[in-house]
Amino acid sequence: MSATAMSLIGHLGWTIVLSFVLVGTRLFASATKGNALNSFSQDGSDLPSWGGRVTRAHGNSLEWMVIPAALMLFGIATDQTAITNGLAMICLYCRLAQSIVHMASTSVPAVLVRATFFSVQVVIWAIWAWNFYNAG
Repeated sequence: MSATAMSLIGHLGWTIVLSFVLVGTRLFASATKGNALNSFSQDGSDLPSWGGRVTRAHGNSLEWMVIPAALMLFGIATDQTAITNGLAMICLYCRLAQSIVHMASTSVPAVLVRATFFSVQVVIWAIWAWNFYNAG
């Protein structure tokens, strides 16, 4: 399996893991507060701070899945994974780190670290898109 395929599965798998963490957080809140299901809020504002951060990390992962997935799928479908293989795992590791920092803290230093991991991903996506364009 290419690094691109492994990274794509990793991105999808991580989003699934975050889904389970979010469900577990909501179930725990429901069991301990009793009324958490009656006051459901999509943005996680009905949950304690950890739950809100998990909700936002999960949403962020879903929102930004399309760009790397599309680029990696394009590389796989057109047999151009040589373009994505070199940075594919770095892209995944930055996504994992971004989500973990997102869940850990909302302090200014944590937000800056999270923004750095996100920026690295955006640069990788731009490199891939540019290289696909130039290969055509």
